[in-house]
Amino acid sequence: MFRNPNVLRIILIVLATAFILPLLLPAFKGCSSNSDNTSTSSSSTTNNSAATPPPLEVKMPDFNGDTAYQYVKKQVDFGPRIMGSAAQKQCAEWLANSLRKVADTVYVQKTTVTNYAKKQYPCYNVIGAFNPKATKRIAIFSHWDSRPRADQDTERTAEAILGADDGGSSTGVALELARILSQQKLQNIGVDIILFDAEDDGTEGNNESYCLGSQHWSRNPHIAGYHADYGILMDMVGAADAIFYKEQYSMQYAPQVVQKVWDAARALGQSSLFSDNIGGGITDDHVFVNTIAHIPTIDIINFQPDRTGFPTHWHTHKDDMKVISPITLDNVGSVIARVLYQEDAMSVAQ
Repeated sequence: MFRNPNVLRIILIVLATAFILPLLLPAFKGCSSNSDNTSTSSSSTTNNSAATPPPLEVKMPDFNGDTAYQYVKKQVDFGPRIMGSAAQKQCAEWLANSLRKVADTVYVQKTTVTNYAKKQYPCYNVIGAFNPKATKRIAIFSHWDSRPRADQDTERTAEAILGADDGGSSTGVALELARILSQQKLQNIGVDIILFDAEDDGTEGNNESYCLGSQHWSRNPHIAGYHADYGILMDMVGAADAIFYKEQYSMQYAPQVVQKVWDAARALGQSSLFSDNIGGGITDDHVFVNTIAHIPTIDIINFQPDRTGFPTHWHTHKDDMKVISPITLDNVGSVIARVLYQEDAMSVAQ
């Protein structure tokens, strides 16, 4: 029928391409995926609706944002919780007593730290353990101290700030998590609520002058030989306009934990709060937990590099209860609660 051999060749090539190329494409895609980094590969899988399984049904108690808000307010009512102050000691005692009401075991790790100015101060790390016999453990971290100076403000820069968001909000969420963990007991995993002191009395240009409480704990954990499968740090999680990007050190040390949390957020309809954008690298408590204690740990922190960076109330006197939203506290706490109870449901009893 086809007398022109060139035309015949063209038709044969077209037919071969139509039938053979689709068979080869998966191999090419696999090679491309292998060359990507973990976060890109995970993101590609996450965004592929055909590859994403339906959200797992997780039974968990309701996280109460209003209760978390009251926990934040109680801390702020003590005043600035700076090292060496009466408020520091009073708040440390209240945190320990609050955890004693709900946790299986409570530890108060008191030590002395030396700040960047070579001054020594007391430091109180407060820890509440849930299901302490479980060998598989998840650590929930927060700091509860506040900045001893308002270095980002335009007035009263030498005065300490209240730290409602920076310190108070994450600790309020942690205490509400502790309350619901006492309501619905974990069966297969253990959780440790670890509240660090002495995070915020550092000076710019000297990263190790920050996070003195977490540095001490990472070298001297509350239990000799302590290890958690992974950790989740919260910091500045209470503002109404908060957005949480994937922090760079978190992606470096614990991308799989980032994925767990962001998957939980998506399952709860919180993808707008937990953005898929990559944020900056923040020197926070999780850096020292990763590098000293070697526990893969992420940081959920309100830092938006393509917008304002840190929120405008950061390290100013505007960091008071006016910036705190019970809705944001509720949404963040619910996401973390889902991670914990899903992990418990998926784990084999030990």
